Amino acid sequence: MPQIMGVIEATGRWVRFRIEEAGRAGRFLEEAARALAAGRTWFPNATLQMRRLGVDSLPIGLLIAIFTGIVLALLASYSFTGAVPLYFVGTLVEKTITLELAPVLTGLALAGRVGANIAAELGTMRVTEQVDALETLAYDPDAYLVVPRVIAGTIMFPLIVGVAMIVGLGAGWLASLGFLQLSSDEFLKGARLFFSAFDIEYGLVKSASFGLAVTLIGCYKGLRARGGAEGVGNAATAAVVYSAVMILVLDAFWAMTWLHGRS
Repeated sequence: MPQIMGVIEATGRWVRFRIEEAGRAGRFLEEAARALAAGRTWFPNATLQMRRLGVDSLPIGLLIAIFTGIVLALLASYSFTGAVPLYFVGTLVEKTITLELAPVLTGLALAGRVGANIAAELGTMRVTEQVDALETLAYDPDAYLVVPRVIAGTIMFPLIVGVAMIVGLGAGWLASLGFLQLSSDEFLKGARLFFSAFDIEYGLVKSASFGLAVTLIGCYKGLRARGGAEGVGNAATAAVVYSAVMILVLDAFWAMTWLHGRS
């Protein structure tokens, strides 16, 4: 009986903590949305954050795109095994890169870099009381710290993914020329065969939602950091984990709501 009561109490504490956490996250979102009105505060910082979160992350996106394009081309050739015309390698590379791999793989990589960076930076500011100092000086931390990062992430993620789409397709094309003896005309014939502008639109919109989620989670975990260096480390780790999970959830959400049933 005491063991059963212990399990019930532990379950109750866990449920109460999750409900309180959901309430705090909802309040954070409300305050961040309200801070959008303070354009004079967040606008000067937004361009700086675009460079730090976006331009500085571009090499990661390009590296992932290059190897993804190469592997996709070789994987397609291996899978077709002569049963399917080889120019369909271009079709598979184009569809897979634009619809799924460029947004998701780049999003996951940036979740590690951008999400951890934001959480560690804001967490350090929180535990060293710099955030409290901002409030003392009548600065709104949401407008000064959160909104510029969220706007920068939402804008820069799709830009990086757009470049990754082009580079990934180019890498697949070069791999086809070098390893598969596929001509440029054949690769481009396959790439154009089922091409639709919707593929690019879908990938970019999806990646914008990834950027929004990663930056919001990074800011929330960073501003909630407590307990010195260990607390900052925990906040950065949690930001990466929650961001990665949210990217996969959003990926499934967009597939079910926008892609499913489309012919």
